[in-house]
Amino acid sequence: MASPNGRVVAPAQFPPPVDPQQEFIKRELDDEEERIEVGVAIVGGGPAGLACANKLLQLLADERVGGPEVMERLGEVPVAVVEKGKVCGAHNLSGAMMRPSGLQELFPDLEPKDWPTYGQVDKDSVYWMLSPNRALPLKPTPPPFRNHGNYVVSVAELSRWLAEKAEEAGAYILTETAAAQLLVEDGAVRGIRSGDKGRGKDGNPLGNFEPGADVTAQATVLAEGTWGHLTGAAIREFDLAESREPQVWALGVKEVWKVPRKLDRVIHTLGWPLRYGAKHKEFGGSWIYPMGEDRVSIGFVVGLDSTDATVSGHDLLQQFKTSKLVRRILEGGERVAWGAKAIPEGGYWAMPKLSAPGMVIAGDGGGMVNVPVLKGIHYAIHAGILAAEEIFAKLKAGSNDFSRYEQAVEDSLIGKELYQSRNMKQPFGKGFFVGGAITNAMVVSKGRFPGGRWSNHRDAESPVHIGDKKDGYPKPDGKYTFDKLSSVYITGNATRDDAPNHIRVRENVPREVAEAWAWMCPAGVYEVPEDAPEEGNVDVIVNYTNCVQCGAITAKGGRLTTPEGGDGPLYQVT
Repeated sequence: MASPNGRVVAPAQFPPPVDPQQEFIKRELDDEEERIEVGVAIVGGGPAGLACANKLLQLLADERVGGPEVMERLGEVPVAVVEKGKVCGAHNLSGAMMRPSGLQELFPDLEPKDWPTYGQVDKDSVYWMLSPNRALPLKPTPPPFRNHGNYVVSVAELSRWLAEKAEEAGAYILTETAAAQLLVEDGAVRGIRSGDKGRGKDGNPLGNFEPGADVTAQATVLAEGTWGHLTGAAIREFDLAESREPQVWALGVKEVWKVPRKLDRVIHTLGWPLRYGAKHKEFGGSWIYPMGEDRVSIGFVVGLDSTDATVSGHDLLQQFKTSKLVRRILEGGERVAWGAKAIPEGGYWAMPKLSAPGMVIAGDGGGMVNVPVLKGIHYAIHAGILAAEEIFAKLKAGSNDFSRYEQAVEDSLIGKELYQSRNMKQPFGKGFFVGGAITNAMVVSKGRFPGGRWSNHRDAESPVHIGDKKDGYPKPDGKYTFDKLSSVYITGNATRDDAPNHIRVRENVPREVAEAWAWMCPAGVYEVPEDAPEEGNVDVIVNYTNCVQCGAITAKGGRLTTPEGGDGPLYQVT
């Protein structure tokens, strides 16, 4: 779609000033006496990385499979988890609805009552939102939204629980530690380099400066989650996305509310406040989940390829809350948490190759999310288990070729289920009604009709214009609807005001692109100056200390790099 002056402007035309392979791959290792040696380095303290750590330590402790012998060869630190947040889970956010299969396999001796959940789902409702005042129930519940037997969780709490289990088993968990570079030597991954700490805004060392270190490992697991910093560099370095479709993304914005009345069911909605037409490319919906007796999780998800620059996930959530359906649930309550995260939606065809010599990829970084059924946590856990099994087997044999892990994922429920839903996001590019009809046919036929391989197009390649979506957003009142900055405040964001800028964007771009970044970002990082011209190029203000590490900017034409360890949000119940 052209802008008012006739230009067709897409964020992809203004790539960020970054060279991932040059900056984020380190090809010469430090001297041996300066290195930190570990057996297996796992980057990311979320469900995938921590499931891998737990399973690997179970195998290393098992005499029946020769675990202690392998453990001895791995050295004093057999398994290390590198997590950039203040604690594991600090940067984790999801709805979240979890299928139980992952935890059942990882901890077969534990009962579901021992898991950190808010209970099992026994009632579902799905509504087509015709307007803020009209919600049409869809009965029977469409198959993708049937959640009987699944569990409501906070993925931040789940990660902390998995971290405790891993530490009890002997894992070394290095929190507040950024994995800044991937160590690559002679065509194989040798570990990671941790990021420096204590640099000022200009990049120069401060009085408390601590340099990073090479952390060498016999195997490296990239379980960084959405828009993994090193995962992106590894995909380019080893051509892991060759012959695959480009990954596409959505942004989920979430609030947790303390409410006076218990919610007795899981709710999903489609329709309003999104527009249906293909020209808008507004694909998404909402969730409302019960969290025990007195809390609910509410969130809104919207694709990052929309054409109206004023589409805002945060503001859509505030607008959605003004509906009668939501007011009945939240009325008399209090918001206690907020957060945001990008979600990989490209599906099966967008998954990269999952291994390179010395390395595997697991979880969201590998695109392991099933969009039609809104699930990914159990995939992350299963992928972590499969990675651990392959790494253990190959280290026992003295090899760093983990390529069999890819086939293990393909043969597992991850590969099988993602293949069935392989084309179910793409049809919505034709609009809500046509896309819905095609997708329903795919659901019924388990992906066989219409078959084939449907193409993805990068989110940043969608032309943007300054439209009128913003006109429907409510004015924040600070009690029921909220602005972005007050929302960032309650995340516990700990980024120093004088920290180096970890966001790479072109700082002089067409107004359409600048507005798209400003509205898209849930944390108010990007700002268009008040005196900027209405047309043509404008300078973008980057308030990078607001950043909550959602990753959306990388989908929309910029590049999120890793911040200093410990920076960013401190999510508790997201």
